[in-house]
Amino acid sequence: FEILFCVARADDAAAPLVRRLIDEHPDVPARLLIGDERVSGNPKLNNLVKGWAAARHDWIVMADSNVALPRDYLRQLVGCWTPGTGLVTSPAIGAGPVGVWASLECAFLNTYQARWQMVADEIGQGFAQGKTLFWRRDILESGGGLAALGAELAEDVAATKLVRRRGLKVRVAQAAFPQPLGRRRLAEVWRRQVRWARVRRQGFPMLYAPEVVTGGLAPALIVAAMAASGAVPWMALPAVVVFWYGAEFLLAQQAGWPRTPVDVACWMLRDLLLPAVWVAGWAGSGFTWRGNAMAPEPAAPRRTAGAGSER
Repeated sequence: FEILFCVARADDAAAPLVRRLIDEHPDVPARLLIGDERVSGNPKLNNLVKGWAAARHDWIVMADSNVALPRDYLRQLVGCWTPGTGLVTSPAIGAGPVGVWASLECAFLNTYQARWQMVADEIGQGFAQGKTLFWRRDILESGGGLAALGAELAEDVAATKLVRRRGLKVRVAQAAFPQPLGRRRLAEVWRRQVRWARVRRQGFPMLYAPEVVTGGLAPALIVAAMAASGAVPWMALPAVVVFWYGAEFLLAQQAGWPRTPVDVACWMLRDLLLPAVWVAGWAGSGFTWRGNAMAPEPAAPRRTAGAGSER
């Protein structure tokens, strides 16, 4: 294997650390690549173009820098590559939250979003998550190469569609890889969830439409309405709540995810926020990511063409 670190600018804060690590481990084939080739409206893809071109091998992992990778990371990914696979991915699992708002982000990431991603994988409808994308080079190249992943708001949506068009499956790694969160602000959590909601709505609108009823709020409201009409006793409402979040607690316990009383309260807060996030997902198409304004087609091609003509 080899490790390619990609940064867009020489003054990136990670560059000195990467150089030090490379010097301290001369036995590991690793390189730091600097540059920003504008092949799409997605700055992440633009940063990775040089790495994709420079990679010496035919099996390539695109891994985000904020994921804590285990020592057997590559072995786990290779072990998931079964016949009919076109891509191996992993959910973004929140770990090490500091404060209530980081726990709220864990509530979105773990027992909600990761849960549904794993369910989709179990029924043969797995979808990509951009934290880890493990490819065989020819699969992506036959679909238009790295630039083709810029056809959608997010590369994971484009990757999922590209693999499915080839008649292949997206597989989800059995052990999800953690993303250390630290401290978060409520505004950060809100913006991130709205951004992801718009990505899902733009990429898979028919799947996005029922998301509003996928949390615990919908069954609680249904039972409350039934109790108000006399169809069931009012004791059914707390019973449903205990059952719903008890099952979520068991999932978190089995997976080793955060599950303190604060986390349980954040699961309930998350479900109260889901309708607002869902509406915000429909309310707009674009968003700002790390200072970059991103919008769906046809806006992205016009920006890319403009940048190319300047060069």
